[in-house]
Amino acid sequence: MTEMTEIADMETIPGESNNQLALTTPEAQPIKRRKKKSMVWEYFTIENVSAGCRRAYCKRCKQSFAYSTGSKVAGTSHLKRHIAKGTCRALLRGQGQDNNQFITPYNPKMGGSEPPKRRYRSPSSPFIPFDQDRCRHEIARMIIMHEYPLHIVEHPGFIAFVQSLQPQFDKMSFNTVQGDCVATYLREKQSLMKFIEGIPGRFCLTLDMWSSNQTLGYVFITGHFVDSDWKLHRRVFNVVMEPYPDSHSALSHAIAACISDWSLEGKLFSLTFNHPLSEAGLENLRPLLCVKNPLILNGQLLIRNCIARTMSSMAKDVLGAGQEIIKKIRDSVKYVKMSESHDDKFIQVKNQLQVPSEKSLFLDNQTRWNTTYQMLAAASELKEVFDCLDTYDPDYKLAPSMEDWKLAETLCSFLKPLFDAASILTTTTLPTVITFFYEVWKIHVDLGRSITSEDPFISKLAKSMQEKIDKYWKDCSLVLAMAVVMDPRFKMKLVEFSFTKIYSEDAPTYIKTVDDGIHELFLEYVALPLPLTPTYAEEVNGANNGKTNESHYGNLLSDHGLTDFDVYIMETNSQQMKSELDQYLEESLLPRVQEFDVLGWWKLNKMKYPTLSKMARDILSIPVSAAAPESIFDITDKQLDEYRSSLRPETVEALICAKDWLHFGSSDVSNALVKMEF
Repeated sequence: MTEMTEIADMETIPGESNNQLALTTPEAQPIKRRKKKSMVWEYFTIENVSAGCRRAYCKRCKQSFAYSTGSKVAGTSHLKRHIAKGTCRALLRGQGQDNNQFITPYNPKMGGSEPPKRRYRSPSSPFIPFDQDRCRHEIARMIIMHEYPLHIVEHPGFIAFVQSLQPQFDKMSFNTVQGDCVATYLREKQSLMKFIEGIPGRFCLTLDMWSSNQTLGYVFITGHFVDSDWKLHRRVFNVVMEPYPDSHSALSHAIAACISDWSLEGKLFSLTFNHPLSEAGLENLRPLLCVKNPLILNGQLLIRNCIARTMSSMAKDVLGAGQEIIKKIRDSVKYVKMSESHDDKFIQVKNQLQVPSEKSLFLDNQTRWNTTYQMLAAASELKEVFDCLDTYDPDYKLAPSMEDWKLAETLCSFLKPLFDAASILTTTTLPTVITFFYEVWKIHVDLGRSITSEDPFISKLAKSMQEKIDKYWKDCSLVLAMAVVMDPRFKMKLVEFSFTKIYSEDAPTYIKTVDDGIHELFLEYVALPLPLTPTYAEEVNGANNGKTNESHYGNLLSDHGLTDFDVYIMETNSQQMKSELDQYLEESLLPRVQEFDVLGWWKLNKMKYPTLSKMARDILSIPVSAAAPESIFDITDKQLDEYRSSLRPETVEALICAKDWLHFGSSDVSNALVKMEF
């Protein structure tokens, strides 16, 4: 290449005009210079140091490098190395304001045959300096949210991966990441505590006892409550390790710790659990409730039966009764699904027979009864395909008989009502206590009819299942009925109708128990109103603002003008306050629409029913299941895994609670509500 061509290919130096750099050919013709394209000039400037000698200066550390002497140009490779290998300390500290390029330093110890390529940023994307603390925070969140072991930060593979992303990241130890996870838990807990400080109603707790391989018990305590906007919430409050889970005081000790931890004294409305408990254990729990009268609703605010566990136990009865046919169908499904060629033949037969079913075959998870039901239901709809499959596939010799298919359909008829009811617990965010009055009543009535069947298999199975649903109904029907009364579509009418179907001539006694319980509970709310929380006080004040500001009555109708009069009304006219409930019950029912927001209705009518709405808020927050949504269909007891069992109880609680709070975004919600309160 000639000297003239080399000069023509040189890049224009920033800051110098074309006139200053113009070079001419022997014929004195000017040559256009192209602008510099190398991103390295984002970091360097060119300065003349002497005649014919120019040097490149790093904008950040001010170190100089050779650039050109006379007509000889040094190029830019050595300048790129200055940035790429991280020798510019100022750049590593994140100094400078115009960093638009980042070149990953190459570390030969990390493997690989070639240095990584440059990564460019657009001019609009700012340079973000490395932040060790932020990375640690995100790793803690990652471990919590995805249940990774804390020791992952010490695994060689994880270390190599992180170092490939950012060589400056300092290695973390187990103790460090454990501390970071606990710190995340404490931050989220503080946010949640601010949130529940503004909750105007009471709290309902569920208790789910988990076992471990060390014979220790872990009580998962979950709080259920309705916020000031009348939205139902569910949060894991505590995970309490109990060394003697079968003792009389195990649950009461855990609940007392929760009440103290979250300042819930006088705010605990109901308890739902599913752990065998003696009468002595129940008596330990009862004083913790805010409703001190144990006679109200026969003490059923202590819900000792979780509906999810009751239905899982009933489902186990069904699966046990049909285990032989279930195995036959499972083997047939396994034959089809474990081979692509078998699956293709099955689909071919289905298409030729024009079977209308849209369901697909799949193998069940034998620890979750819903998957077994769905497997049986799908296979039953495709039974014609199984019956003809052997003509296309001579190796298939597992086809169930017609009697087998008939039995499978019987099993499905028992499982379907349970499946439909349990599915409600996994999909809705609305109060379930109303829905399950109807669902349990319906299952109870259906099983009563099945017991009279002439088929001994059906009759025997129905009797076994009804014994369990009877126990649940006996222990919980009154509190479920109380919730139905708080639904303006049903009130006492659905209670009267349902109890008549079940109890016949004894129905009036049970109906009176519900009516008396509702009125007695209402009187407790009249006599002992909850103190106004900041949120609720703001609600009331907001409702009053604008109505009295321009009134000529002045302070007479203000919050402070007739305080003594309000006290007088409450003390002397309790009958008038009681009529608030009677007025509600006497009004006509609302039309039954499927998409009805019962909490939204009470929100709109809280000024009309100021005391009754408080009671309704608490009743409608009662949970019927102590199981987490993902555990509704489990047929085995929950057990803490071996790794978590090896951790300190405080760490176990931090990991489990923080995951729940991060999932619900407690920080964002609580911060928003706190701002509203102030």
